[in-house]
Amino acid sequence: MDRELSEQEIVRRESLQKLIDLGINPYPADTFDVNNTSKNIKKSYVDGDKTEVIIAGRLMSRRVMGKASFAEIQDSDGRIQIYVNRDEVCEGEDKTMYNTVFKKLLDIGDIIGIKGTVFTTKVGEISIKVKNLTVLTKTLRPLPLPKTDVDGSVHDAFTDPEKRYRQRYVDLVVNPDVKDVFIKRTQLTNSMRSFLNEKGYLEVETPILQPLYGGAAARPFKTHHNTLDMELYLRIANELYLKRLVVGGFDGVYEFSKDFRNEGMSRFHNPEFTQMELYVAYKDYSWMMDLVEEMVEKIAMDLHGTTEVKVGENIINFQRPWKRYTMYEAIEHFTGIDISEMSEEIMSETAKELGVKVDKSMGRGKLIDEIFGEKCERELIQPTFITDYPVEMSPLAKKHRKHDGLVERFEAICNGKEICNAFSELNDPIDQRARFEEQLELGKRGDEEAMVLDEDFLRAVEYGMPPTAGLGIGIDRLSMIMTNSNSIQDVLFFPQMKSENKND
Repeated sequence: MDRELSEQEIVRRESLQKLIDLGINPYPADTFDVNNTSKNIKKSYVDGDKTEVIIAGRLMSRRVMGKASFAEIQDSDGRIQIYVNRDEVCEGEDKTMYNTVFKKLLDIGDIIGIKGTVFTTKVGEISIKVKNLTVLTKTLRPLPLPKTDVDGSVHDAFTDPEKRYRQRYVDLVVNPDVKDVFIKRTQLTNSMRSFLNEKGYLEVETPILQPLYGGAAARPFKTHHNTLDMELYLRIANELYLKRLVVGGFDGVYEFSKDFRNEGMSRFHNPEFTQMELYVAYKDYSWMMDLVEEMVEKIAMDLHGTTEVKVGENIINFQRPWKRYTMYEAIEHFTGIDISEMSEEIMSETAKELGVKVDKSMGRGKLIDEIFGEKCERELIQPTFITDYPVEMSPLAKKHRKHDGLVERFEAICNGKEICNAFSELNDPIDQRARFEEQLELGKRGDEEAMVLDEDFLRAVEYGMPPTAGLGIGIDRLSMIMTNSNSIQDVLFFPQMKSENKND
């Protein structure tokens, strides 16, 4: 060990050895058959019921009073008070389990198992009278528990964001409300999965390691496979593989995918993130807009029992129908400028006048995207569809059936951020090849997010892909909204962090 132990850590290690010297295994291998939880006991207890309960959890507080003590243990559902009487847990002459183990060698944070009966104290608190106590895990580090003064002020709370994200295991123990966020995240994905399954769509898996990255405009992570002696990429999206399955005859497929993008980090971006992608044959983007409204409305109802969700200072209502703007309409609405007929050169100058940063690598599509992102996106608080994007912005979307220069694409924006992206998918292999070649030219100009040309995907489309609607929806961002979380790190158990500067 290359760090100096604190005084408390030294004491805990000494207690550990004393337990071992008493013949008590501080890390027993035997199963401890829990039959109840703190929440269920409090909910279902009937006064006078003598049924034995068996629960396990962390020792979180203790009040020693001679031959009897009160303590609190915390399990996965919450906390409950226990009453430990020396003569109840030590029926014979040997009082070691109470006098030495419970009073002296156990510490706050230690995990114990108890068997006992439920009763109500004189002040009306449901508690457990302990008949048997088992040491299940001896902890070697003290928990950073907050301290509360008589006046109610709290000190030393475990609130530092970097420590909370880096030591999520501690955060979950000492800030139990954090669990609710992750429970709701799981409920969100379960709601979405059940919705899609009920529609008859098939959940599938596609490769994370890919010989070519594609399906989005992003910079990838690169790795090397030793046996094959070839470069591989962590996927930035799973779109091109799912569309191969549509070519193969699956009419509706979806995947909850871990994707990776080697880009900047912020409270809205993590290099590893989760999205759900869905592709349904013989549908278009208008149909997909209706499905997204229906699905997200259902998720809000499943999680909150209402379509109204509080996010920061805003109340966001997911009830259908949502507001809709075309991309050009949104930019004109929020800037007062119609850019629809502008050349690339004039648009670049207009962006500069609007205070939008531009550089020479940006084509017309990138310029439009930057103007929208800087001047419109943050204004869209209620769920809103932005539709009909310029063709330069969407190399995988089908050209608009009515308007030249546009594609059939939409994004859903909520609370000032994109939560999903969808197309009428491009299934013309000749047009698709031309779009990829345009992306190659942008890459030569220095656009590191330009797409690469995927010959195998083009080959698949040449075999014939039916008209298809595709959707990608960000699970992390939707979870932020549905749990009123300020940062993407709050909805990831273990967000990416910079290296620690010390061994703590």
